[in-house]
Amino acid sequence: MKRAAGLFGFLAVFLFLAAWPVLAQENETPAAETGTGYIFRWLNFAIVFGGIAYLAVKMGGPYFRAQAEETAQKIAEGARAREAAERQKKEIEQKLAGLDDEIKRMRVEAKRDAEGEAKRLRELARSEADKIERAAQLEIEAAGRAANQELKSLAARLAIERAEAMLHKEMTPQAETGLFRTFVAEMERSVN
Repeated sequence: MKRAAGLFGFLAVFLFLAAWPVLAQENETPAAETGTGYIFRWLNFAIVFGGIAYLAVKMGGPYFRAQAEETAQKIAEGARAREAAERQKKEIEQKLAGLDDEIKRMRVEAKRDAEGEAKRLRELARSEADKIERAAQLEIEAAGRAANQELKSLAARLAIERAEAMLHKEMTPQAETGLFRTFVAEMERSVN
């Protein structure tokens, strides 16, 4: 930095000294239009351009290098990202290629499972129907036995009522006395 400041100081003094003779001539033709004026113009241009170039190289060099390195890093990151994206794309394409086979396999498996489930449900329904039929048969038999029992009970009651009615018709006081004597005689024999 000190070196650059010293160089600028030297250039400033040099330009001042070079321009002094031109400033000293007042009434003569303009110095810019003389041969020496053209030389000094070009010399001035070369000095200014050289200074700018020097500053650009010395001060701008690290900046441009940093920018170049950053750009190179970004390009490298982009290349890595592109490679990763390509890998992912290939993986996805492979998965998609196998997707049709996977769908077919899943359909076959689902159909097989559905058929198995339908068969199981039919067997379960058949089993339940058999159970219901057996239960109904048992209920019918029980109802038949109950009806049979009730019929026998009714027949017995009717027979008793009929016998009672017949006995009332045939029972006279003499028949009652004879019946009573027979009963007592039977009792005496069973006691002895």
